[in-house]
Amino acid sequence: MKKKKIIIGLSGGLDSTTLLGWLLSQDYEVHCCIFQYGSKHGILENKAATAVIQYYQLNKQHSIYPYYFKVDNIFSNSNSTLMQANTNTIPQGHYAADNMKSTVVPGRNLIFLSIIASLAETVGATEIALGVHAGDHFIYPDCRPAFIEAAKKCIELSSDNMVTIITPFLHYTKGDIVRLGNELDIKIPFHLTRTCYTSDEVACGKCGSCIERLEAFSENNIQDTIQYA
Repeated sequence: MKKKKIIIGLSGGLDSTTLLGWLLSQDYEVHCCIFQYGSKHGILENKAATAVIQYYQLNKQHSIYPYYFKVDNIFSNSNSTLMQANTNTIPQGHYAADNMKSTVVPGRNLIFLSIIASLAETVGATEIALGVHAGDHFIYPDCRPAFIEAAKKCIELSSDNMVTIITPFLHYTKGDIVRLGNELDIKIPFHLTRTCYTSDEVACGKCGSCIERLEAFSENNIQDTIQYA
């Protein structure tokens, strides 16, 4: 039986990597979009995404195809602290802190989704899967349920109802995602993922992204095997 095609945006982070594993466990043929958009941690994210894909491709039973998109020129004027062009450091503290709002990259997911939706129609995929989760909702407007619902409707209209969006983790916490990933029959390579927002090779352990990750593993009594500064 021919596998159903699906597209995901693969950042190389914990959420999208777990989503990839979950989709493979559902026997999808997964097409992964990897974006280089000029973020401080972008090179390390791309490196992680490539390592994750190679990890899964070692098992010949998995159908997975990568696509790389360089779109950094689109965001070259962004004043987000997440971007290389902004010399300010990544803020430390929990995601719920107001200072973490400086890491928002305006329009990022809207632009990414437009590219992903176009690729979906090109390769004959009927679904786009996003790894957005409840921990993103407070800070990032383009990860909130209202945005996802509007984007879903927009993509359905633009594709003449041939493509839609699914968000399996929309109401999951990061802890829920770690728990699911740990329980899947397909092993999730948490050790290959990149979560930290800084440009340092070793994760800082202090930015909102790192703190949320550390709390998620601690909540599940699971050892996080990546290195921290």
